[in-house]
Amino acid sequence: MKTALITGSTDGLGKGVAIELARKNYRVLLHGRDPEKGMALVNDIKILTGNKNMCYYNADFSDLNAVKELAREIIENEASLDVLVNNAGLGIEDSKRLSHQGHEMLFQVNYLATYMMTRMLTGLLSNSYDGRIVNIASAGQEPLDFSDVMLDKAWSGYQAYCQSKLSQIAMTFELADELFVKGISINALHPASMMPTKIVSHSIDTLEMGIKSVVKLVDDEDLKSVTGKYFFKTVQAESHEWAYDKKSRVKLINLSYDLTGL
Repeated sequence: MKTALITGSTDGLGKGVAIELARKNYRVLLHGRDPEKGMALVNDIKILTGNKNMCYYNADFSDLNAVKELAREIIENEASLDVLVNNAGLGIEDSKRLSHQGHEMLFQVNYLATYMMTRMLTGLLSNSYDGRIVNIASAGQEPLDFSDVMLDKAWSGYQAYCQSKLSQIAMTFELADELFVKGISINALHPASMMPTKIVSHSIDTLEMGIKSVVKLVDDEDLKSVTGKYFFKTVQAESHEWAYDKKSRVKLINLSYDLTGL
């Protein structure tokens, strides 16, 4: 039985992916920031799918110490991990917020937490014969200005969101070769356009389309050796040109190392 961790899985896309993987007989590790809601969902999924192999982990990604503790807890408690779906994230916001560490909130929750979970769980994933990391990115993509990463000079919710998502994709590309040597594939995707979740007011695609896109990257045997790619829904696609620039990617990884202290 394969084990999959899905961050941000108490609502929307993450919840839908968790249910579908439970139906496929995965051991599912749910994550959220509301213990009561998380445990209720564990029970609901057990009843809905008949799969009893799941548990819940709690962590608020607005604090990098909580992200680090979550990863450590999983390493200590789980004998194996086959799939990491970095789904936890925030949408476009109306005003700027800072994390516990003083970072721009969307950059921390959407990108830095993804980087930390990926780095810290690499060892556990490398024990799998088919380790996979799936980063839930977006078609909304904007380059990072390294002279103003936290958007102190000029903040906008659109830029904050899009730069965090493109950073996820650039990280995916940069770490692909390193992780593949360890038996881990890593890919990023735009699962669907404006799905009807709590961060979207006007939907275009169905939630089911997004779930299908993610589960394909997680579970499709034909994609076992595919790594370092960006997918638009279920189709391999081209990302923003910034993600293909080696110098920018290396600079991003070095910045990530500095900001997270890993």
